[in-house]
Amino acid sequence: MSPRVLVVDDDPTILRTLRINLRARSYEVEAVTNGRDALAAFAAEAPDLVVLDLGLPDLDGVEVLRRIRSTSRVPVVVLSARHESDDKVEALDEGADDYVTKPFGMDELMARIRAALRRGGESLPSTPDFSCPAFTLDFDERVCTAGGVEAHLTPTEWRLLAELARHDGRIVPHENLLKAAWGPSYGRESNYLRVYVSQLRRKLEPDPARPRHLVTEPGLGYRLLP
Repeated sequence: MSPRVLVVDDDPTILRTLRINLRARSYEVEAVTNGRDALAAFAAEAPDLVVLDLGLPDLDGVEVLRRIRSTSRVPVVVLSARHESDDKVEALDEGADDYVTKPFGMDELMARIRAALRRGGESLPSTPDFSCPAFTLDFDERVCTAGGVEAHLTPTEWRLLAELARHDGRIVPHENLLKAAWGPSYGRESNYLRVYVSQLRRKLEPDPARPRHLVTEPGLGYRLLP
Protein backbone atom coordinates (compact mmCIF):
# COMPACT_ATOMS: atom_id res chain seq x y z
CA MET A 1 0.00 0.00 0.00
CA SER A 2 1.31 3.46 -0.89
CA PRO A 3 2.23 5.75 2.01
CA ARG A 4 -0.43 8.35 2.74
CA VAL A 5 0.80 11.93 3.18
CA LEU A 6 -1.18 14.79 4.72
CA VAL A 7 0.03 18.14 3.34
CA VAL A 8 -0.85 21.29 5.31
CA ASP A 9 -0.05 24.62 3.64
CA ASP A 10 -2.06 27.77 2.92
CA ASP A 11 -0.15 28.58 -0.28
CA PRO A 12 -2.21 27.13 -3.17
CA THR A 13 0.81 27.04 -5.50
CA ILE A 14 2.92 25.04 -3.06
CA LEU A 15 -0.03 22.81 -2.25
CA ARG A 16 -0.62 22.03 -5.92
CA THR A 17 3.11 21.46 -6.55
CA LEU A 18 3.43 19.06 -3.63
CA ARG A 19 0.27 17.19 -4.58
CA ILE A 20 1.52 16.66 -8.15
CA ASN A 21 5.04 15.62 -7.11
CA LEU A 22 3.96 13.29 -4.34
CA ARG A 23 1.38 11.57 -6.52
CA ALA A 24 3.95 11.21 -9.29
CA ARG A 25 6.04 9.23 -6.77
CA SER A 26 3.08 6.98 -5.88
CA TYR A 27 2.13 8.60 -2.58
CA GLU A 28 -1.50 9.04 -1.62
CA VAL A 29 -2.07 12.71 -0.81
CA GLU A 30 -4.60 14.68 1.21
CA ALA A 31 -4.10 18.45 1.12
CA VAL A 32 -5.60 21.05 3.46
CA THR A 33 -5.01 24.77 3.91
CA ASN A 34 -5.40 25.41 7.64
CA GLY A 35 -4.69 23.92 11.04
CA ARG A 36 -8.23 22.99 12.03
CA ASP A 37 -8.80 21.07 8.81
CA ALA A 38 -5.42 19.38 9.33
CA LEU A 39 -6.39 18.15 12.78
CA ALA A 40 -9.80 16.99 11.54
CA ALA A 41 -8.21 15.11 8.62
CA PHE A 42 -5.63 13.59 10.94
CA ALA A 43 -8.31 12.40 13.36
CA ALA A 44 -10.46 10.97 10.56
CA GLU A 45 -7.70 8.86 9.03
CA ALA A 46 -4.17 9.05 10.40
CA PRO A 47 -1.61 9.48 7.60
CA ASP A 48 1.81 7.84 7.37
CA LEU A 49 3.50 11.27 7.29
CA VAL A 50 2.58 14.95 7.64
CA VAL A 51 4.15 17.83 5.71
CA LEU A 52 3.34 20.88 7.82
CA ASP A 53 3.68 24.61 7.20
CA LEU A 54 4.05 26.75 10.34
CA GLY A 55 2.44 29.95 9.04
CA LEU A 56 -1.18 28.85 8.89
CA PRO A 57 -4.13 31.28 8.88
CA ASP A 58 -5.86 29.95 12.00
CA LEU A 59 -3.77 27.78 14.33
CA ASP A 60 -0.01 28.21 14.38
CA GLY A 61 1.73 25.21 12.86
CA VAL A 62 3.62 24.53 16.09
CA GLU A 63 0.30 24.18 17.91
CA VAL A 64 -0.89 21.75 15.23
CA LEU A 65 2.33 19.79 15.70
CA ARG A 66 1.89 19.83 19.48
CA ARG A 67 -1.63 18.42 19.20
CA ILE A 68 -0.54 15.71 16.76
CA ARG A 69 2.29 14.71 19.08
CA SER A 70 -0.08 14.43 22.04
CA THR A 71 -1.55 11.29 20.46
CA SER A 72 0.79 10.09 17.70
CA ARG A 73 4.41 9.46 16.71
CA VAL A 74 3.66 9.83 12.99
CA PRO A 75 6.61 11.44 11.14
CA VAL A 76 6.19 15.19 10.63
CA VAL A 77 8.32 17.20 8.19
CA VAL A 78 7.97 20.94 8.76
CA LEU A 79 8.05 23.04 5.57
CA SER A 80 8.29 26.70 6.51
CA ALA A 81 9.47 30.14 5.43
CA ARG A 82 10.70 30.74 8.99
CA HIS A 83 14.49 30.59 8.86
CA GLU A 84 15.41 31.57 12.43
CA SER A 85 17.20 28.98 14.53
CA ASP A 86 14.73 29.49 17.40
CA ASP A 87 11.81 28.54 15.14
CA LYS A 88 13.59 25.39 14.01
CA VAL A 89 14.53 24.39 17.53
CA GLU A 90 10.97 24.96 18.79
CA ALA A 91 9.47 22.81 16.03
CA LEU A 92 12.04 20.06 16.51
CA ASP A 93 11.58 20.20 20.26
CA GLU A 94 7.84 19.69 19.84
CA GLY A 95 8.57 16.50 17.93
CA ALA A 96 9.08 17.41 14.27
CA ASP A 97 11.24 14.84 12.50
CA ASP A 98 12.78 17.33 10.08
CA TYR A 99 12.64 21.01 9.12
CA VAL A 100 12.87 22.25 5.53
CA THR A 101 12.94 25.97 4.75
CA LYS A 102 11.23 27.68 1.81
CA PRO A 103 12.20 28.09 -0.97
CA PHE A 104 13.11 24.42 -1.21
CA GLY A 105 14.37 21.91 -3.74
CA MET A 106 11.83 19.23 -4.57
CA ASP A 107 14.42 16.43 -4.75
CA GLU A 108 15.76 17.36 -1.32
CA LEU A 109 12.28 17.50 0.19
CA MET A 110 11.40 14.10 -1.25
CA ALA A 111 14.63 12.63 0.13
CA ARG A 112 13.78 13.99 3.57
CA ILE A 113 10.26 12.59 3.34
CA ARG A 114 11.67 9.16 2.50
CA ALA A 115 14.12 9.39 5.42
CA ALA A 116 11.38 10.45 7.83
CA LEU A 117 9.17 7.56 6.71
CA ARG A 118 12.03 5.14 7.29
CA ARG A 119 12.69 6.51 10.77
CA GLY A 120 8.97 6.51 11.52
CA GLY A 121 8.85 2.77 10.91
CA GLU A 122 11.73 2.14 13.27
CA SER A 123 11.44 1.43 16.96
CA LEU A 124 14.26 1.25 19.47
CA PRO A 125 14.27 -2.44 20.49
CA SER A 126 18.02 -2.82 19.96
CA THR A 127 18.75 -0.15 22.55
CA PRO A 128 19.33 -1.53 26.05
CA ASP A 129 17.43 0.02 28.91
CA PHE A 130 19.43 2.58 30.87
CA SER A 131 19.34 3.08 34.60
CA CYS A 132 21.14 5.37 37.01
CA PRO A 133 20.26 6.74 40.46
CA ALA A 134 18.59 9.80 38.91
CA PHE A 135 16.49 8.29 36.11
CA THR A 136 15.64 5.20 34.07
CA LEU A 137 14.98 4.85 30.35
CA ASP A 138 12.86 2.05 28.85
CA PHE A 139 13.45 2.35 25.13
CA ASP A 140 11.02 -0.39 24.10
CA GLU A 141 8.09 1.32 25.82
CA ARG A 142 9.53 4.83 25.61
CA VAL A 143 8.99 5.40 29.30
CA CYS A 144 11.30 7.68 31.26
CA THR A 145 11.17 7.89 35.05
CA ALA A 146 13.08 10.70 36.77
CA GLY A 147 12.87 11.48 40.47
CA GLY A 148 10.24 8.79 40.89
CA VAL A 149 7.80 10.26 38.37
CA GLU A 150 7.33 9.74 34.64
CA ALA A 151 9.00 12.44 32.53
CA HIS A 152 7.77 13.41 29.07
CA LEU A 153 10.43 13.18 26.36
CA THR A 154 9.94 14.23 22.75
CA PRO A 155 10.70 11.79 19.89
CA THR A 156 13.87 13.73 19.12
CA GLU A 157 15.01 13.49 22.74
CA TRP A 158 14.42 9.72 22.66
CA ARG A 159 16.54 9.39 19.51
CA LEU A 160 19.40 11.36 21.08
CA LEU A 161 19.30 9.30 24.27
CA ALA A 162 19.11 6.04 22.33
CA GLU A 163 22.22 6.95 20.35
CA LEU A 164 24.06 7.80 23.58
CA ALA A 165 22.87 4.65 25.36
CA ARG A 166 23.99 2.41 22.52
CA HIS A 167 27.58 3.60 23.04
CA ASP A 168 27.70 2.42 26.67
CA GLY A 169 29.40 5.46 28.17
CA ARG A 170 31.72 6.16 25.23
CA ILE A 171 31.92 9.56 23.57
CA VAL A 172 29.40 10.06 20.74
CA PRO A 173 30.60 12.75 18.30
CA HIS A 174 28.35 15.72 17.51
CA GLU A 175 27.89 14.60 13.90
CA ASN A 176 26.72 11.11 14.91
CA LEU A 177 24.15 12.53 17.30
CA LEU A 178 22.81 15.00 14.75
CA LYS A 179 22.41 12.31 12.11
CA ALA A 180 20.76 9.93 14.59
CA ALA A 181 18.27 12.55 15.75
CA TRP A 182 17.49 14.46 12.55
CA GLY A 183 18.75 12.40 9.63
CA PRO A 184 21.67 12.19 7.22
CA SER A 185 21.40 15.78 5.98
CA TYR A 186 22.42 17.09 9.41
CA GLY A 187 25.92 17.16 10.85
CA ARG A 188 27.02 20.71 11.62
CA GLU A 189 24.12 22.13 13.65
CA SER A 190 25.84 21.71 17.01
CA ASN A 191 23.69 24.52 18.43
CA TYR A 192 20.72 22.13 18.21
CA LEU A 193 22.57 19.68 20.43
CA ARG A 194 23.39 22.32 23.03
CA VAL A 195 19.71 23.25 23.26
CA TYR A 196 18.50 19.67 23.48
CA VAL A 197 21.11 18.49 25.96
CA SER A 198 20.29 21.49 28.16
CA GLN A 199 16.59 20.54 28.03
CA LEU A 200 17.33 16.91 28.81
CA ARG A 201 19.47 17.90 31.79
CA ARG A 202 16.60 19.97 33.16
CA LYS A 203 14.32 16.95 32.83
CA LEU A 204 16.72 14.26 34.05
CA GLU A 205 19.64 15.57 36.09
CA PRO A 206 19.19 16.24 39.83
CA ASP A 207 21.43 19.29 39.41
CA PRO A 208 21.31 20.43 35.75
CA ALA A 209 24.09 22.97 36.37
CA ARG A 210 26.42 20.12 37.46
CA PRO A 211 25.46 17.19 35.21
CA ARG A 212 26.72 13.76 36.20
CA HIS A 213 25.03 11.61 33.56
CA LEU A 214 24.71 13.69 30.36
CA VAL A 215 28.33 14.75 30.12
CA THR A 216 29.84 17.19 27.62
CA GLU A 217 33.22 16.40 26.11
CA PRO A 218 34.27 19.84 24.81
CA GLY A 219 34.91 19.93 21.10
CA LEU A 220 34.13 16.22 20.72
CA GLY A 221 30.60 15.27 21.69
CA TYR A 222 28.62 13.84 24.60
CA ARG A 223 28.44 10.70 26.65
CA LEU A 224 25.76 9.09 28.85
CA LEU A 225 27.09 7.78 32.17
CA PRO A 226 25.31 5.74 34.86
